[in-house]
Amino acid sequence: MAEHITIEGLTPAVDGGRYPVKTVVGRQVVVEADAFRDGHDRIRVVLKWKRERDRSFQTAPMDALGNDRFRGEFVPRENTRYQYTVEAWTDHFASWLDELEKKVAARLDVRSCVLEGVALVREARGKARSSDKTALTSFAEQLEESAAAGEQALHLARADKLGELMLRYAPKPDRVAHSPALDLVVDRERALVGAWYELFPRSAGRVPGKHATLREAEGRLADIRDMGFDVVYLPPIHPIGVTNRKGKNNVLKCEPDDVGSPWAIGAREGGHDAVHPDLGTITDFDRFVAAAHAHDLEVALDFAIQCSPDHPWIAQHPEWFIQRPDGSIKYAENPPKTYEDVHHLNFDAPNVEELWQALLSVVEHWVDHGVRIFRVDNPHTKAFPFWKWLIAHVHARDPGVVFLAEAFTRPKVMQHLAKIGFSQSYTYFTWRNTRDELVEYLTELTRTEMRHYFRPNFFANTPDILPPILQHGGRAAFQMRFVLAATLSPTYGIYSGYELCENAALPGREEYLDSEKYEIKVRDWNQAGNIKDLIRRVNRLRSEHEALRTLANLDFARTDNEQLLAYVKRAGTDIIICVVNLDPHNAQIGTASIDMRLLGLPSNGRYDVVDLVTGERFNWGEHNYVRLDPGARVPAHILHVQR
Repeated sequence: MAEHITIEGLTPAVDGGRYPVKTVVGRQVVVEADAFRDGHDRIRVVLKWKRERDRSFQTAPMDALGNDRFRGEFVPRENTRYQYTVEAWTDHFASWLDELEKKVAARLDVRSCVLEGVALVREARGKARSSDKTALTSFAEQLEESAAAGEQALHLARADKLGELMLRYAPKPDRVAHSPALDLVVDRERALVGAWYELFPRSAGRVPGKHATLREAEGRLADIRDMGFDVVYLPPIHPIGVTNRKGKNNVLKCEPDDVGSPWAIGAREGGHDAVHPDLGTITDFDRFVAAAHAHDLEVALDFAIQCSPDHPWIAQHPEWFIQRPDGSIKYAENPPKTYEDVHHLNFDAPNVEELWQALLSVVEHWVDHGVRIFRVDNPHTKAFPFWKWLIAHVHARDPGVVFLAEAFTRPKVMQHLAKIGFSQSYTYFTWRNTRDELVEYLTELTRTEMRHYFRPNFFANTPDILPPILQHGGRAAFQMRFVLAATLSPTYGIYSGYELCENAALPGREEYLDSEKYEIKVRDWNQAGNIKDLIRRVNRLRSEHEALRTLANLDFARTDNEQLLAYVKRAGTDIIICVVNLDPHNAQIGTASIDMRLLGLPSNGRYDVVDLVTGERFNWGEHNYVRLDPGARVPAHILHVQR
């Protein structure tokens, strides 16, 4: 039998359904599809969804938007995988009603037509429960009695109660059309929303040059939480190799007291599942995790798949590494950079399945010790099938584990990592500075298919990256870039020292001078000129305003000054307007023009806004004068529209 109904254009979908769409628990999933059939009969279209493990689907009707487009929504309530599909069938009752309306309007004889409707109602009655069966019997009898009176029959046929009963009980035809079932990954909220703070625990002490312990690092947690962060992210905490250890500022020759890079993982004390002895023991780590939880902080741990020459795997499994023709193990390179203190693993090794299992065991070990967030170092340099396999295995055990891809690489590679399972990704935000650059990049992230699977984590700096804007822009640049990161994306991060506006760089490089990667740094966390109060205030706003906890709700506003970036974020009646001075050196004046439709107001409407950082109040309209000075309290407005 030929199919009469076509369903196509289903959204959201990633690569036509090849990869899962992503959302988080409690967020509405809006599904749209084109659905139509040949001829003039009407169709009924419904949205169906279920948890992947369930046998049966839940169902909700989809609303017609016009031009054969339909929309429905559902809210997943569990951190697990779901599936959704669209179903459509010929609605004989709606088709009959449509025909009856046309015949009545044309003043034609409708007796035969009405009797066809009576037959449909009686057919539905056979499937109804007792009380509904009585109601359908009454409707059938009344329609039959009014068969000769077109207007009366039409009035009866249009009754809301009859429509509800027919929707519930009218049998579906044998031929029901379905779209392909699409996969949906439903993560916990931390996969979408969070403020990250990167901390080197060995620098948490008070004595310059002295290696701190995890117990001493607990002392930093109260300050980090007071600033409003959700996640404390630790670089690798494992033993650090001695062979080829790098010295301060990444010099090849180290001094006896040099502590080395935490990313040179592995020594005689152990490898990826061990704790550096100067930090403490696994018991101390458990205590640190518990202390973080007591401060409402989650611990994220770096997962770097690389080994120092002293890692136990070098002796135990030399076949897991890339070997030169002379039999020596090749160290890591990223020309012009070389990493003599690190060896990469070989994902084309003959017994690669054993390597995969060993790495899975590492992740499971730290999950057992309370880690549910992993920042993965350079995942794009490892095999894609491995990541798909590992993340699936971890999620089968705990679907709440979050994986952040630290992949500063080509766009399509970054996107593919997100498609195959990574919860979040580092981004190019660090290098997007002008108004046009930011608008173009954020439009790509929030208005294209990427919004359905790619979750950006806007790190304003990292131990590896001190961007030029921070090197030369002073305190105002740190404020400006922080406001952008924290309000444009629901997830962002800073590396410790950002709040102190640290900006000493290696000459001509985007790297820190005296980098903490290679030495211990002791700081005065309350030194003059810090921006902790701004960070604290904005993080509080992020917890209070749903508009700042959503990604794809961003609309840019027009400005007549390219140094001013203006944008609107909406979540229901919660509306935030941000205007940021992108010039850290000069005051900028201009007009921010707001699309009044975003506010639900006419073009000549007025509305009150309050600056959530400074407390200032303004009465705004469509076109608004703005002056932002980098020397002021903050070179930006974060305005809440008052209702």
